[in-house]
Amino acid sequence: MADAVDRVLSHLTLNSGQFHELSMRNRVVLSQLPLSLTVLLIVTGSLLFHPLVLQDGLFRVGVALQVFILLLCILLPWHRLPYPSFLIIPLLDFLPIGLMRHGAGTEITGVGLLTVFPVIWLAASGLYPRRLLAVGFFAALAIVWTPVFLTGGEITASSLTQSLLLPFIMLGIAVTIRVMTASMMDQQRVVEEKDAELTKLLAESGRRERLLNTIVNSVDVGLLAVNETGDPVLTNRKLQQFQALAAEDGGTSHSEQDLLIYQQDGRSVLPAARRPSRRAADGQVFSDYLLWWGQQPNQRVLSTSSRLMTDQSGSREGSVVTFNDVTELVAALNAKDEFVSTVSHELRTPLTAIRGYLELLMAAPDVPEHVVAGLEVVSRNSDRLHKLVLDLLAAAEGSPDIRPAPTDFPALVSQRVASARERNQNPAVRFEEAGQQGITINCDPGRIAQVLDNLLSNAVKYSPSGGTVTVTVQSGEDGVECRIADQGTGMTAEEITGVFSKFFRTSAARNAAIPGVGLGLAISKAIVERHGGSLTCRSTAGEGSTFSFRLPVHP
Repeated sequence: MADAVDRVLSHLTLNSGQFHELSMRNRVVLSQLPLSLTVLLIVTGSLLFHPLVLQDGLFRVGVALQVFILLLCILLPWHRLPYPSFLIIPLLDFLPIGLMRHGAGTEITGVGLLTVFPVIWLAASGLYPRRLLAVGFFAALAIVWTPVFLTGGEITASSLTQSLLLPFIMLGIAVTIRVMTASMMDQQRVVEEKDAELTKLLAESGRRERLLNTIVNSVDVGLLAVNETGDPVLTNRKLQQFQALAAEDGGTSHSEQDLLIYQQDGRSVLPAARRPSRRAADGQVFSDYLLWWGQQPNQRVLSTSSRLMTDQSGSREGSVVTFNDVTELVAALNAKDEFVSTVSHELRTPLTAIRGYLELLMAAPDVPEHVVAGLEVVSRNSDRLHKLVLDLLAAAEGSPDIRPAPTDFPALVSQRVASARERNQNPAVRFEEAGQQGITINCDPGRIAQVLDNLLSNAVKYSPSGGTVTVTVQSGEDGVECRIADQGTGMTAEEITGVFSKFFRTSAARNAAIPGVGLGLAISKAIVERHGGSLTCRSTAGEGSTFSFRLPVHP
């Protein structure tokens, strides 16, 4: 019962959200109902306190007309009639109100105030605002002046102005209602437009979410998104498969800390602080972070990467971690390294014998000069082949071992430059040294000498037209830097991106048949990084290259 009363009051107080959900007939009836109830109240009061009013014929006709108008509201099929047709009801209301006012006379004052109901209805309809305001004013004026003209009494200024306040009050009320209705309708239109826009955005958002879920679950890469507190907000099916692989019981609802994730040896458990989701939650960015998931024989190698998510202000709001299965690739790389190592070992044994016998032959007395010249050619090529074998072994062994010791770095550089001068067979290439002296750092002198030899050898090889090879040593706050610049063939921007890759060679080197297999720079970079330093390259095609490596004071 309380709910029903609440609904009626809600409709009667013009709750537009509920009112416009009603049928046209119900809306017309509810709009007429306040006037009908007020008339009923007046009739009831007349029965109790003013019975003489009910004896007046005009009053009774007015009440009957009110009942008839209410029946019209109930019986007419408003939904089939043109939309503005309901305005006939408030226009008709002026007639019974005028009759009841004239019939009530002085017994019941204020009956003319019933005019406010049709005036409000007309003003609140929002239709034909100027015309309906005028109609309301003149209808109220007619209610006041019609009895003056029809009673046959003397028409004076006093009789005409006696009740003139009523139509102006009705006009003021109508204007106020009209302004409020226009404002409300504008607000409602804005709300409806925003609601339509929001509905459209929600539909578009739903479509994009479905598209995102389809894409995320279709890619062959595991995906994990975490918020700024490290809680997962998105995973896909591929990641759940990886988690099931690394879970002890094969389930899918496990946190990463419960998974069997191992380090490079495939047996040592990875600490929780080094697991990808934990690193991503801490805001770390990483790429190609290899992890071994699960146990043999189903163990898989996953390459993980993390990128930050930022909001419009640039603040971190989470991270996205990708998991890519690279088991076959890692197995192929291991097989390649094993093959290179095996072949290199097999080549080194006969090479050692060849070089030994060459030394004996070249040291033998009474060897003809043309034979000595041939033996020198064989010796140079065997040395070259021996260096190639050593490079292949170094590339296959992975991270090189270093044994740091206090080293006079400029003296080491000068020693390797002097050795490069002796080995230089291109008279068009000359060496220049510059920089500071007396700089002592902790490094592996043998390994750094290998780096210097590789860079100096490349500077000579890739300068077939000659030029100056400039070697500069300079110390800084965080270590020492060595730059080796040449005036050779140089490289393009695309070639620079792969210059430190294993077996990489530039097109100029291949076209000019410059000897080498593309391992020296990869080995040099591994040695420098093993010291905690960095090796970089700047180059311009046709103008030369500059290789710079920086070493910390303490590796």
